[in-house]
Amino acid sequence: MTEEPLVFPFTRIVGQENMKRALMLNVIDPGIGGVLIKGEKGTAKSTTVRSMNAVLPYRTVVKGCPFRCEFGKEERYCPYCRNRVSKGEELEPAESRMRVIDLPLSATEDRVSGTLDLEHVLKTGEKKFEPGVLASANGNILYVDEVNLLDDHLVDLLLDSAAMGTNYVEREGVSFSHPAKFVLVGTMNPEEGDLRPQLLDRFGLSLDIKGERDVKKRAEVVKRRVRYDSDPESYIKECKEELDETCRRLTEARRILPEVVAGDDVVDMVVSVMIHFGVDGHRADITLLKAAKANAALEGRKKVTKDDIRATAELVLAHRLKRRPFEEAGLDQEELEKCLQDL
Repeated sequence: MTEEPLVFPFTRIVGQENMKRALMLNVIDPGIGGVLIKGEKGTAKSTTVRSMNAVLPYRTVVKGCPFRCEFGKEERYCPYCRNRVSKGEELEPAESRMRVIDLPLSATEDRVSGTLDLEHVLKTGEKKFEPGVLASANGNILYVDEVNLLDDHLVDLLLDSAAMGTNYVEREGVSFSHPAKFVLVGTMNPEEGDLRPQLLDRFGLSLDIKGERDVKKRAEVVKRRVRYDSDPESYIKECKEELDETCRRLTEARRILPEVVAGDDVVDMVVSVMIHFGVDGHRADITLLKAAKANAALEGRKKVTKDDIRATAELVLAHRLKRRPFEEAGLDQEELEKCLQDL
């Protein structure tokens, strides 16, 4: 087994709190719908995403399953696990840590979704499936750097699979499906082009990030990076307790999420915010409620408050607001605050 490459520690990244929060919320509740991170080069987008490997929680999966089906969720088992159960085999649990899976820009549709061996089907009558990237992504984070340069039909495929939690492959009338429940994370530099509005809206959360302009924070970025580059192993070892604590926090948040309650007053707040900002459709309302609940779980609470809406509204709304030409992206925080105070 190859060792994971060394990456700058997640807990030592200076600033970029919104980016870190957006990633953690999606780990807590993958149903939020992923996150799109836009920003100029050198703002730690890729570093932050890949550094998640050291803080991601563990999942209980079916031992020996190529798709790492979630143990005990029989209704979501892949065909292989269902076949084993039907034969009377007793499946065993195993602990598997979530990982960040990279999708290369050069990937073809077959490489992403997997392929069916039609020759094997014709010879034996049995389906033989060669897993693709979506099989590896099940239960993990699927990361696409420069997502705006990926072919639109592949972005559509990824978003559809993430939304349905299933990858469906059909070739010459032969079909196969398997679980593909993952967190889709895309990063991009807006200077290299944007995504179509239809695709933008499919990402649950989005944010625009910039480099630090504060002298002290910028100097801290430089000092930490230079220290890390001089001895990466020692620097990561120094951060182990922080990383383990973040992993524990995410694990606990995932555990209590089903118990988090959002009262009718909170739902009314969410809907009122969307109406105030003129957001079309209901996807944003649902996403904001899910994000607020995940934020409450991250803070160790089982009840959603106005503070959770305040903490997540910009992440949900930033890419969904109607804009005039040349108007800057983002949410007017003063307007949001005024809206929340009126509720």
